[in-house]
Amino acid sequence: MLYSQTQIKLAQIIHELQGVGLWSANAPSDKAMASTAPFACDLMSFEQWLQFIFIPRMQALIDAGQPLPSQIAIAPMAEHVWSEQATLAPLIGVLNELDILLNEPR
Repeated sequence: MLYSQTQIKLAQIIHELQGVGLWSANAPSDKAMASTAPFACDLMSFEQWLQFIFIPRMQALIDAGQPLPSQIAIAPMAEHVWSEQATLAPLIGVLNELDILLNEPR
């Protein structure tokens, strides 16, 4: 059940990113993809991190039946990065819903 609910949230995040024009056709550089900074903030935008690192890693965990993170806080970073952009409130809302879902006791 957690996997399917998480899958739905990931699809909603993708839909929202695409809907507001933040979905990229071009992947970041190999150097950016190898960043060890939180959210790869030193070499890519937050939306790139969501698209090219977070979503694929979460999908890989789901596909492999591996445990999903149980302590996650993506929405606060989204609020920090996008606080001045009211059009991104629905996207931040979905990220908050994902945080709540994954932080629930299992």
